[in-house]
Formats: sequence, structure tokens, C-alpha cells
Amino acid sequence: MAKKPTARTEFVFFNVTYEDGSQKSNRKVPLEVVDDPYDGEGAVRKALEEQDRQISERSGLPPLMISKIVRAK
Repeated sequence: MAKKPTARTEFVFFNVTYEDGSQKSNRKVPLEVVDDPYDGEGAVRKALEEQDRQISERSGLPPLMISKIVRAK
């Protein structure tokens, strides 16, 4: 019997610059967050900040503040 196709989650990549000048490239954000017609950039920022919060909890370091978000090409 053939397998059912699984739902694919598509992502959009962003380059993020933090207040201390450091940069992280190709951060993944789900496409449905990016396509929010009411709060597109705010939703992307919230998604990235949540990812940073989870990373900081695991590493024990405080999260950095995001200063700039640019969609990767």
C-alpha cells in the first residue's frame, strides 16, 4: 500500500542583525507566519524572538535584542 503524502511545511529565510552587531544568516520562519496580511513583519519578529528565547534557555545565555531583519535572497 502506498504511503500518504505528509504535509510539508515551507519556510522563508531571514538574515538577522542584533544590537551588538552580530549577525545570523538563514534563520527559518514558517511561510504561514510571513504571509500574515495584518502583521507580517511583527509576526516574523515575534517568531524569531521566540526561537531566540528557546535557544537562550538551552544555552543559559540571555537573548540578544534584534535590531534588523532582512529577507534572505
